[in-house]
Amino acid sequence: MGSTICTLWMILLAAAASTFTSASAQTINVKVDQPGVKISPTMWGIFFEDINLGADGGIYAELVKNRSFEFNKPLMGWTVKGDKLKEGDLLVVNRKTGNSANPRYLQATIRNASTGDAGLLNEGFRGMGLKKGLRYDFSVMYRQPVPGIRLHIQLLNATGNTIGDTVLTPAATDTTWHKARVSLHSAQTEPKGKMMIWLEGSGTIDLDMISLFPSDTWKNRPGGLRADMVQKLADLKPGFIRFPGGCIVEGFDLSNRYQWKKTIGPIEDRQLIINRWNVEFPHRPTPDYFQTFGLGFYEYFQLAEDIGAEPLAILNCGMACQFNSAELVQLDELNPYIQDALDLVEFANGDTTTKWGRVRA
Repeated sequence: MGSTICTLWMILLAAAASTFTSASAQTINVKVDQPGVKISPTMWGIFFEDINLGADGGIYAELVKNRSFEFNKPLMGWTVKGDKLKEGDLLVVNRKTGNSANPRYLQATIRNASTGDAGLLNEGFRGMGLKKGLRYDFSVMYRQPVPGIRLHIQLLNATGNTIGDTVLTPAATDTTWHKARVSLHSAQTEPKGKMMIWLEGSGTIDLDMISLFPSDTWKNRPGGLRADMVQKLADLKPGFIRFPGGCIVEGFDLSNRYQWKKTIGPIEDRQLIINRWNVEFPHRPTPDYFQTFGLGFYEYFQLAEDIGAEPLAILNCGMACQFNSAELVQLDELNPYIQDALDLVEFANGDTTTKWGRVRA
């Protein structure tokens, strides 16, 4: 029986080979001066999703992790340093009733401190990639209930040595929030750098939105995207760019879904949420994976325009990930999702007399 089957297979293979040989001998004439149907340039493109640190820690050029202390563990990414700090000198304060989108800030009470006495170390996203000779722009939101503190900012290499530093002395002395900026340069290329902030002097200061950006962002936009990564996307010459992803739009439940309206406007007012890939794989935990939305829908549209691609925006349709919660919105509660889609069209295309066109402008 086995011999018969083997013989039958050999006959079939021989027949197939004969057919292939016969077909390969045919001649196909191609008239290159007579092109056929025109292929639309939007038939192919690229797909972006915030996975594997694709946005925060990736194409979004921010180097500071947990810059506004909004992670589930408020000091994740930060390490308290110094011998002069006592319990209660550094407090994470929650002002939820005053700012529900960005409720937390750090309050520091310092007494006669100098470099090395009281500070915070930020590890970045698996380290900070620093380039020799490049300018780095530091910024912070602050207010001073008791003035008298200056910030000594240092760039550190992997061994903890200083490769760049500067000092920021907050000027405003009232109790309203202000933004201050200062720049420094790196004297060394370091793929695993860190940032140290020493609080020097005496007083009380509130800190929020502590940020560090390289100056060589795409199109030199402050607070922008990594130029090298965007250039690689542009070099592909895609017809479209699909954003902001697939699974992160769904969320593991609808409370965790992507809501585009929360990703636009002043950066300090964009409400951080957990990235669903934070908890997706028990064997590969990423407890520090969140979405700050510094790369939001306005920036996505801007990116598409920059690289000559059509924007293909993805919105939640009232369905969470079916592999997680499988949560669904009832049909009689679907209107807000439909309205989000209509409003997005207006945001993208509406003139300044429309509600969302005015927001875009």
